[in-house]
Amino acid sequence: MDKQRRTFLKGAGTIAVVGTSGVLSATNAVAAYTTDKKSGGSSEMPKNMTFVTLRDGETYSLGIKTDRGILDVRKAATALKVKAPTTIDDVVQGRGNNGALQQLVQKAQAAKDASALFVNEAQAKLGPCVTDPEKIICIGLNYRKHAAETGQPVPTVPILFNKYNNALNAHGGTVNVSQVPAERFDYEAELVIVIGKKARNVSEADALSYVFGYATGNDFTARDLQSRTSQWMLGKSCDQFAPVGPYLVSADQVPDPNALKIECHVNGEVRQSSNTRDMVFNCATLIAYISKHFTLTPGDIIFTGTPEGVIAGYPKEKQVWLKPGDQITTSIEKLGTQQFSLT
Repeated sequence: MDKQRRTFLKGAGTIAVVGTSGVLSATNAVAAYTTDKKSGGSSEMPKNMTFVTLRDGETYSLGIKTDRGILDVRKAATALKVKAPTTIDDVVQGRGNNGALQQLVQKAQAAKDASALFVNEAQAKLGPCVTDPEKIICIGLNYRKHAAETGQPVPTVPILFNKYNNALNAHGGTVNVSQVPAERFDYEAELVIVIGKKARNVSEADALSYVFGYATGNDFTARDLQSRTSQWMLGKSCDQFAPVGPYLVSADQVPDPNALKIECHVNGEVRQSSNTRDMVFNCATLIAYISKHFTLTPGDIIFTGTPEGVIAGYPKEKQVWLKPGDQITTSIEKLGTQQFSLT
C-alpha cells in the first residue's frame, strides 16, 4: 500500500510545525544536522524544527510552520523547484535532502505569490505526526505516583507492551468508543519518543542522540479489555487508541525530556498534572533497555508511560468512565496541546 496514502482515522490530516515557539525565522533558523553514516536510517536529523503532516483527501504531505503560516512543502517544492522530502516519513527515514527544507522555507517566505504556498493552521486538518512507525512500544507503570495509585509495586525493569498502526490517531481526531465492545474507557497522557537512527545495544549515555524528536501522546485504554487477561495488548490496540501530535518537535529543542510538565483535561477539568521527572525509567534508560533486546529503527515511537490521575486509580465508587461526547485534552511542555473527542 502506498505509505503516503495510508489513512489511520477518518477525517484526520497532518501538519508540520517548526520551532518550539511555533515559528521558524528565515534569518535565524539553525541549519544544523546530526550525521551518522553508520546509523542505517536517517543520516540527517534536522534541528530547530517541529513536524507533522498535511492531508489533502487521502494524500499525506509535509507541512512546516513559519511566521507566514503553515508551509505546504509539496506545493512549495514544486512551485519553487526545490528538491526536498515531502512527507514526515521521508524526513525521519532520511529519504531525501533534509537540508533543503530550510532553503525551501526561506524561498517560500520571500516569494511574491507566497500566500498560495501557506495554510492557516486553524483551518488545517490534522493527522498523526508520525504516520508509519515500524513499532509502537509502550511502557507500563512508569511513573512512581501512578504505580502507587493503582496499588502496584514500582517496577524494577521497564514493562513493555505494544500498540499497532491501526491505533494511530491525531489532534482533532475522534475515538469511536461506541464501536468497541467495552465500557471502561480511560485516558493516559504520555510523552512520546520518536527514534531517528537505527539503535541496537546503545548505552544510556548515548541513547538520546538516537532520538529524532518528541510528541504529545495519549495511550487511550479500555480497562475492561486490558484486565481480561494478563496481557494488556487488547485494551490498548483498538482502532484510534493512539493519538500522537499535533507536533513532532526536533530533539534539540527538548534538551531534558525528563523535566516537562504534563497534563490531561476531560471536558475542561484537570485530571492529570505532573512532570516527566516522576518517571521510574527516564527516556535514555528506556531507549538503552529496549535496544538491548531488539533493534529500534527510524520512525519507531515509544509511549513512555502516564502519571497519576487516571480513572483506574480512583476509588471504585468514584470511577466514572469516559463516554461518547467527552473531550480529551493532553498537553506537554514544549510539545503542544492535543485534543480529541469520543463518539
